[in-house]
Amino acid sequence: MKFTIDKNDKYSILKIDEERLLSTNAPQLKTELIMLNTEGIRNIILDLTDVAHIDSSGLSAILIGNRICKEASGSFVLTGLNDQVRRLIEISQLEPVLNIIPTVSESIDYILMEELERDFNREE
Repeated sequence: MKFTIDKNDKYSILKIDEERLLSTNAPQLKTELIMLNTEGIRNIILDLTDVAHIDSSGLSAILIGNRICKEASGSFVLTGLNDQVRRLIEISQLEPVLNIIPTVSESIDYILMEELERDFNREE
């Protein structure tokens, strides 16, 4: 699977550089998400701008990313969804479970706001 990772202090952006996220490459995505979490990264933006099709294995990998970020008291954000991928998430009734933000820039803002809120709540 082709991908890039941009690591920052508060978040990492994992961009999938493939047209399809299927059973053939979804296990590698799961591995990368788990490795990021193991490195202490709790906020992950998954950029799916180049992904045109996802199957159930791809959805499973996404849900694992969502779970590990939540367990680490972080945020998992999907961005760059095309209409077909968005419809699959809607049909699977995962919209209420996943944070879907239109752009990478807005996703970064979302995560930074979530971090501020968590910091504020810890101080109280």
